[in-house]
Amino acid sequence: MRLVLLFLLTPFFAVAQKQVVSKKQIPSKSKTEISVKPQTDGFIITGTISGFNDGTDVSFLNEQTGQPEKKATILGGKFVITGKMDEPAFKGLIIANSQPLIPLFLDNSNIKISGSKDALDKLKITGSPSHGQFAEYLEAIQPYAGIFNPYAEYDSSAVKEVKIISENFVKKYPASYVSPLAIIRLYQASADGSKAEELYNLLPPEIRSSNLGAYVSQQIQESKINPLGSVISEFSQLDTSGNLLTISSLRGKFVLIDFWASWCRPCRMENPNVVAAYNKYKEKSFTVLGVSLDQAKPAWLNAIQMDNLAWSHVSDLKGWGNAVAAQFQVRSIPQNLLIDPQGRIIAKNLRGDVLNKKLESILK
Repeated sequence: MRLVLLFLLTPFFAVAQKQVVSKKQIPSKSKTEISVKPQTDGFIITGTISGFNDGTDVSFLNEQTGQPEKKATILGGKFVITGKMDEPAFKGLIIANSQPLIPLFLDNSNIKISGSKDALDKLKITGSPSHGQFAEYLEAIQPYAGIFNPYAEYDSSAVKEVKIISENFVKKYPASYVSPLAIIRLYQASADGSKAEELYNLLPPEIRSSNLGAYVSQQIQESKINPLGSVISEFSQLDTSGNLLTISSLRGKFVLIDFWASWCRPCRMENPNVVAAYNKYKEKSFTVLGVSLDQAKPAWLNAIQMDNLAWSHVSDLKGWGNAVAAQFQVRSIPQNLLIDPQGRIIAKNLRGDVLNKKLESILK
């Protein structure tokens, strides 16, 4: 299951400058609180947004592909979208097929959107109980939203705040369709699968079985693959010279096992960060082992040389059928595992400055 919109949401955070909200502003649910249920006979979105020419498209983005799906056009500064939701769900509204993305948690309600072209990040959205809860959560985590950028500098205090805010939100609104999104954000920020599972188990069955709930379940199951603290099993593959290299031969060092390929653009973009970390810490009992999902040896060797990857590399040149990748259930790249000198997994999928900060904390 893919949730493209969750990753497209980050630019909205970057432009939305709102007052910092303390975690205390999402209190535990009171005994007298009554859940508000949206209507069931469909939704009506009435928009009044000045500044756009007649005929401008207003679209939802498809949750799976992130591509616009035309829903209405603006006439006289107004538009109307109608439909029916099977369940409340996160949507992205986009005008004139351009950013910024307007996040909306849509349910079957009469929803009003008002504002202007010059301030799309400040649109007023009313009428939806689900969106009201969604807006409450967004406002609370907005000061810390930068941590969701994969190349952001690691900020342990921000991660802690996002965890607290997300946990408080789920405990306040366990029956909300927004709560799985809060768990997803908690897991994205902290990689704490056990806390995600703890909160997921608080949700009623209809929320757990929703699309977002199913995605949370998937994330929890994936967190149990190569769990932190486990000792990796032995493996071996041929290196670039045709010699057999075993992972146990690197015991005594911290090792970043880096799954990549020459044809993987995100991998190649990440390589400079790995090179920087390797050069900084290679004299402090740290090294990298590249495991390539290439099929063509010349392309593999050429990428190693071009990107200055001056560490050990192995591959069986079977692409996605790579035996080591299969052993560790690697289904997407780039991925990495950081193991300690005893072979225990101490971190996973470290990117950008997060890798540097982690190594800095253990290799002082």
